[in-house]
Amino acid sequence: MNRIVPRTLRGQLTAGLVVLLALACLAVGVTTAVALEGFLVGRLDQQLSASAGRFAVSLEHESKPDADNRPDTRGQSEGTLGARLQRGTPARAAVVRDRTDAAVPLSADDRRRLAALPTDGSGHGMRLSALGRYRVNAVVGDDRDVLITGLPLRPVEETVHRLVAVEAAVFGGALLVTGVLGALWVRLSLRPLRRVTITAASVAELPLASGEVAMPAPVPVADARTEVGQVGTALNRMLGHVGDALERRHAGEERLRHFAADASHELRTPVANVRGHAELALRHKGPVPGQVRRSLERIQAESERMSRLVDDLLLLARLDAGRALESRPVDLTRLVLDAVDDARAAGPGHRWLLDLPETAVTMTGDDHRLQQVVGNLLANARAHTPPGTAVTVRLAADDQGTRLTVADDGPGVPEQVRREVFGRFVRGDHSRSRAAGGTGLGLAIVEAVVSAHDGRVMMNSRSGHTEFTVAFPPAPPDSGVR
Repeated sequence: MNRIVPRTLRGQLTAGLVVLLALACLAVGVTTAVALEGFLVGRLDQQLSASAGRFAVSLEHESKPDADNRPDTRGQSEGTLGARLQRGTPARAAVVRDRTDAAVPLSADDRRRLAALPTDGSGHGMRLSALGRYRVNAVVGDDRDVLITGLPLRPVEETVHRLVAVEAAVFGGALLVTGVLGALWVRLSLRPLRRVTITAASVAELPLASGEVAMPAPVPVADARTEVGQVGTALNRMLGHVGDALERRHAGEERLRHFAADASHELRTPVANVRGHAELALRHKGPVPGQVRRSLERIQAESERMSRLVDDLLLLARLDAGRALESRPVDLTRLVLDAVDDARAAGPGHRWLLDLPETAVTMTGDDHRLQQVVGNLLANARAHTPPGTAVTVRLAADDQGTRLTVADDGPGVPEQVRREVFGRFVRGDHSRSRAAGGTGLGLAIVEAVVSAHDGRVMMNSRSGHTEFTVAFPPAPPDSGVR
């Protein structure tokens, strides 16, 4: 059913127009055919009445009037039927053929139908086995015999069939022309709606999630009183509101980005000073009370964590601002090996597995930032899985690009944070605890650095398996990198 009904509005309007016209043509055709058939049958009934049953009367008195003892066929049209019933039984039936009469063989059904005709002088339809359909009437003769006169309905049927054929040809041509012209007219009438659709589709393809967005031009509205004009006006109003909201959001993001960059830059010096003074106090050779030493150690640890947080915020601010990274050949295989060695030292309770190709994998990029990507993924796997978890690092390269995969068989990422796992300050337990020493920016930095290298990062997590995949596009043919 869905394949028959058009899906587009243009197709539905055109199909509806053609269907309505077809129904109207069908109604006109049926009405005219029925009316013509009724008119022609009425004319036959008039002819039967005007003939006064002369042919049937001559059958009743066939032995008297004519010398050749033949029925009187004068003035009778071709195919006229005459029959005489004696005591309810047909005695003789004849039909006019070439201005003379011919006997008509009557079957048992024919005799029964003729005997059942009412003698009211009005026309009745009847089918005779040897002649076909006839229009007949029956009257009572002088000697109380029943005289039946009939005329063939074939001319009426042929005329009606000819009319039906002509109407079918005319109406079919009219439907074809109407369908073509109607489709053109509907398409012309819906051109403004097509422009609305194109504009809405272009808006749907815009990257509205972040950054500055250039909204498309408003839809031209010829007449706001029409339905299409009302849709266009509403769309233009909506585009205006969306554009204003995007501009305000972009301005807010820019202010926040500048604030984060400025604050991070300004905080680096005082944090470094605090850290330096704490280290200097801990190096004091004189006796230091235990409580003071513990406070100084906490100050040193927190200042180190604040330094990492400030560096991460400053990096994100620079990446958000579109600051270009370094671009030089990077040996990913060596980078992965070094990162896994560091992870083994930091998490000896985990099982670290490597799956590397036989040949070295290289790409063009910022080696320091790519090292940060691999380190953050391994640190994330170590921090959110219990000791004994197996962490597998795979590296592969082919014509489709380079892929780095970090998979573990830990408990998985909680379902409530899977959709925002690459967000900033997002933690798996949604707690504010800093016991693990993390800033909540590790995966956000991974996504930002990978995006700056024109790549993408994906996560697939379920209970017992979590996998982060970093995909980089293939290097240009002339880059010399493989």
